[in-house]
Amino acid sequence: MTAADGAPARRLRELEQGTTSAQALAFFDSLPAVAVAELTGAWRGNEVPTGHRLDGLLGAFGWRGKHVASPEDVHPLVFETLGSLYSINPAVVPLGVVLRFPGALRSAAAQRAFRLLRGALRTSRPRARLRMTEHRGVLTATMIYDTLPVHDVFRRVDADTVLGVMDARGMHEPFVFALRRDGAGSGS
Repeated sequence: MTAADGAPARRLRELEQGTTSAQALAFFDSLPAVAVAELTGAWRGNEVPTGHRLDGLLGAFGWRGKHVASPEDVHPLVFETLGSLYSINPAVVPLGVVLRFPGALRSAAAQRAFRLLRGALRTSRPRARLRMTEHRGVLTATMIYDTLPVHDVFRRVDADTVLGVMDARGMHEPFVFALRRDGAGSGS
């Protein structure tokens, strides 16, 4: 499977329809590393449903993706409401609660509360950095959140698409997501 024949992109589209954590990680392990410089720019994100307890949460709250201005200036949580983009400060995300009680956040009341509070949750400051780290035996670009025990680790699907796994303290299985370069015409 080479990037030139488009097989990784096709496989990712298949996995985005729903898969298991083991299948998603096998695909992740088959992909090449990503250099930090390759991640500069705006990225549209979507979850790869694996049965993870966080599946569906980001999308329900309007997650758009990530923005990398430079390796030192990363916005890891970019959301969209009525065409307007804004970054959420991960420091205000109660990660322990989210991981323990994700079902409670799927309620209409939780989504209304987010809409009411999103002004207080916003930030214009970068809240993560990129570094090369070794994960699953491969040295690759990793987004390190400033205030949460979260690392988003990336592998290249093609020039405009990466597969990410969120590795966080307290999660037994990683949360899997894809990022497509904004404006790359990914069809998603």
